[in-house]
Amino acid sequence: MAVNYQVHAEVIDVRADQPRSSDALLVDSNVWLWMYYPGPGASADWRSQVYPNYVKRARRAKAKLLRCGLSLCELAHQIELAEFELFQQTHPNERAKEFRHNYPVERRSVATSLLAAWRIIKTMAVPLGLTVDDRATDAAMAAFESRLLDGYDLLFVQAMSAAGVNQVLTDDGDYCTVPGIQVFTANRQVIEASRAQGKLLTR
Repeated sequence: MAVNYQVHAEVIDVRADQPRSSDALLVDSNVWLWMYYPGPGASADWRSQVYPNYVKRARRAKAKLLRCGLSLCELAHQIELAEFELFQQTHPNERAKEFRHNYPVERRSVATSLLAAWRIIKTMAVPLGLTVDDRATDAAMAAFESRLLDGYDLLFVQAMSAAGVNQVLTDDGDYCTVPGIQVFTANRQVIEASRAQGKLLTR
């Protein structure tokens, strides 16, 4: 079933957009993942081409790329999950905790991949300050009922707001429900919903 997105953001199709030097884009974790840990079979996934190409164009245009420290947590989780799924092909009866604690050689690929990815990300993008204190978590919780975001993304949006940043590069459709921001995406469902609701922006 298709997701029924109610679009409140301005949505920009990265397949047709030319980045500008005035852009300041928070790069979401899923984009970093496709750039630096695409995983097995990723060459067949069009996103592993589209988003890295847009980041390259943004860098050529001298746009500012931003990163959030929470992306490290999301990348660690996704990389470990992908490596565990590969591990299970030869160890089908083992669980994730056993992989983490009982197979140090096999799990080393998680740390190696994460460290390599994060080292590159740090050279490419400026950190977006985020302090996860009571003020941030209270604001996130106040927004939880009205904003259709997961916990990580609530804090991403909170950090964007605190820093005066309103542009995010992501494949996550949830961001299109947030008013007052611009969502740069190639997510086809989001683009179609935005077009139908008059929220697709051509620059």
